[in-house]
Amino acid sequence: MRSQFHSNNGQEVFETLRMVEVEHLDIRTTTLGLSLLDLAGNDKQLPNRVYDRVTTLAQDLVKIASEVEADLGVPVINKRVSVTPISLIIGGNPDLAIEVALALDRAAADIGIDYIAGYSALVHKGTTLGDAALIESIPAALAQTERLCSSVNVASTKAGENMD
Repeated sequence: MRSQFHSNNGQEVFETLRMVEVEHLDIRTTTLGLSLLDLAGNDKQLPNRVYDRVTTLAQDLVKIASEVEADLGVPVINKRVSVTPISLIIGGNPDLAIEVALALDRAAADIGIDYIAGYSALVHKGTTLGDAALIESIPAALAQTERLCSSVNVASTKAGENMD
């Protein structure tokens, strides 16, 4: 029984090596999700609080992903952080939204990740002041950042589509 297990294990190792070399097997993305809900506020310190949260909690993401990559022998292509949708924490202020976008982008660069997600609005059930402010800020925010990803969720299976 042991030799059969060992034999199968060896075959699996060779199959994995073949997939890495021939079929370019990789881990597409390693993501760390961070909640920012407790940071919400319509004040000038919000961008600093967001930057500090990301850089403190995600400072080792690239190092750990690289260790996993080395241990498994499988490349990790993207290292990213995903945060609470920013529309939920900016209090309806489009100027503050852009400042948070810049803080997120700076944090992403400082910790060495490929991109940061969460510059988002969830409008499938309706649009709040925070959602409208974030949507208004998207063009300016993306024009001024390099690693920031933005999205607007306009539909869900349960709520349907927000046609506004």
